[in-house]
Amino acid sequence: MFENFRVFETEFAGSKISFETGKWCALSNGSCVVRYGDTTVMVNVTASPKPREGIDFFPLSVDFEEKLYSVGRIPGSFMKREGRPTQKAILTSRLVDRPIRPLFPKDMRNDVSVVMTVLSVDPDYSPEVAGMLGTSFALSISDIPWNGPIAGIQAGLVDGEIVLNPKEAQRAKSDLHLTVAGTQQKVVMIEAGANQVKEDVMLEAIRLSHEEIKKMAQFIAGVQQEIGKPKFTFESQQVDADMFQAVKDFAVDKIKYALDTDDKVEREARLTPIVDEIHAQLDEAYPEQEGKIDECIYQLQKFVVRRWLLDEGKRVDGRGIDEIRPLAAEVGVLPRVHGSGLFTRGQTQVLTITTLGPVSDAQILDGIDGEESRRYMHQYNFPSYSVGETKPSRGPGRREIGHGALAERALEPVIPSVEEFPYAYRLVSEVLSSNGSTSQGSICASTLSLMDAGVPIKAPVAGISCGLITEGERWMTMVDIQGLEDFYGDMDFKVGGTHTGITAIQMDIKIDGLTMEIIADAFEKTRKARLYILDEIMLKAIPQPRETVSEYAPKMHSMKIPVDKIREVIGSGGKVIQKICAECDVKIDIEEDGSVFVSGIKAENVARAVNVIRTITDDPEVGAFYKGKVTRLMAFGAFVEIAPGKEGLVHISKLDTKRVEKVEDVVDVGDEILVKVTEIDSQGRINLSRRDALIAMENKNKEQ
Repeated sequence: MFENFRVFETEFAGSKISFETGKWCALSNGSCVVRYGDTTVMVNVTASPKPREGIDFFPLSVDFEEKLYSVGRIPGSFMKREGRPTQKAILTSRLVDRPIRPLFPKDMRNDVSVVMTVLSVDPDYSPEVAGMLGTSFALSISDIPWNGPIAGIQAGLVDGEIVLNPKEAQRAKSDLHLTVAGTQQKVVMIEAGANQVKEDVMLEAIRLSHEEIKKMAQFIAGVQQEIGKPKFTFESQQVDADMFQAVKDFAVDKIKYALDTDDKVEREARLTPIVDEIHAQLDEAYPEQEGKIDECIYQLQKFVVRRWLLDEGKRVDGRGIDEIRPLAAEVGVLPRVHGSGLFTRGQTQVLTITTLGPVSDAQILDGIDGEESRRYMHQYNFPSYSVGETKPSRGPGRREIGHGALAERALEPVIPSVEEFPYAYRLVSEVLSSNGSTSQGSICASTLSLMDAGVPIKAPVAGISCGLITEGERWMTMVDIQGLEDFYGDMDFKVGGTHTGITAIQMDIKIDGLTMEIIADAFEKTRKARLYILDEIMLKAIPQPRETVSEYAPKMHSMKIPVDKIREVIGSGGKVIQKICAECDVKIDIEEDGSVFVSGIKAENVARAVNVIRTITDDPEVGAFYKGKVTRLMAFGAFVEIAPGKEGLVHISKLDTKRVEKVEDVVDVGDEILVKVTEIDSQGRINLSRRDALIAMENKNKEQ
């Protein structure tokens, strides 16, 4: 029945991997099942037979579908089924999209869909890597035009050694989380999070990754030659050469004038009448082709910008090739938030706000990996007004989620541990205006905001981008690219890091790949720029984190109690812990290992609650003083609660420094009194003395 069923096996980074095709999903243009360890991912690629009308871009969709059955879990939602894709799924979709997109024909307008479905997960073998390899395999054997194959791999840095496709235990202690994709010739995608890894180490990890990538890409190419379908022909949307020349002859000097300014608003104002003039001149000569004329105008702007850069070393805004736009940094710009930072680079401006909360405010995750919660959350908003457009806000898209994750990845290595600083963090980066590199601006603004919030980060982090223009064997890079250079250039190489090293990388390209020489050049330029931003701009705005958190931020205290004492602190039905929270106006979180986190707006309330908890968990010592509450009166004395559920007796003879006839003459139920522990008998009963406490206080006052 399955006469076309084939299995192709090879070794990848020291482990067996197989690709099955010809049995499942017979109606897809290309399909395969990847088995890597016990990780199983099904990939299907499809394409529409005709181009989509009225668009000027290649319509590619990439989806990474996490199925919770793959890890033996039932979804936690009310519907008990998978809903919207998780952040991890969206980021993986982007991770696969970026290396495959540049290899499609730029003039194709047929819809192409890639769907990766995770069927089974082995923690030691990444479903993301399996999905990327399966996508390359399925596209290669399909009839969809595509200039692959590619391959992707992960790399870690464990105990100073570079490890390819590290296992789960290795990833847990790795200082590097790197994903590289490439063809047999070049690197096409880099994404990394790192614990301040130096540039030379990062470069070596990329080089070793590419060596393994070459082998896999060659293997897939061999399979393509054996069973690959002929690629279908498509209706090219390439601009007519005569039409482009006509637009160029008429408007090239006008376009040069329009683009030659560092003001984005001014540039748009200059371009608008020129576009109208071009249409007035050429619409009649090329009837019903207004869209293609617009494409020619776009191509002409691209031609001008690239010629300036390659032939004259000239940038649109007049800067030098390695010159950064004007910079500014401010902190404390909002009065009642916990921390705020404003970072401006040219016409790009980002405001980041930090909110601190108890550890229990950590985000609960429902995905296929082992991560169950996230204490540090970073969100990025890109409103339409930031680019001068009028559009309704519809919530975060994939771009916003990706940029927020990049900033989060850049700063996560410098976030203090929960033991050092027991808080959850939510950072929100609001893009106020955008003319390129907003993601890197959000890294800088977020560092400022964290320091303003009093978070003792391990080191400040700055972000910077590097662009690229290529033509044949010629190439050049430029630092701190603005919108036009990103739009018309070949690369956006984003690097975040500290004085010590790199913390995050994200590389987007529009060409068939980068050589190691170009990557090394980008590393060096971004390193120099990063150090300048840190030393000359950011650290002059705030040289170190504030010593204390904001008066409006919760005050936190963490402590450890014996596990067998947890029940006593919580009490029957939660009565004890609820009483402490109510009386002290605090929030208390207790974990199974005995970790206790106490939070409250007022530090004195937190200290009071901590003291109560210690009183409950620590056995009272003879000679210790406590502030307790009178709970019962008896003829022979008063019972005083020194902690919830822990009482002692103050005998009538110990109630005062003078003789007491009746207990009621000295204290009443509900009174708070200072007492001293005088004895703990063999049955654990606590004897207290108010008399001894009063004498001790009197003596202390005399000494002062």
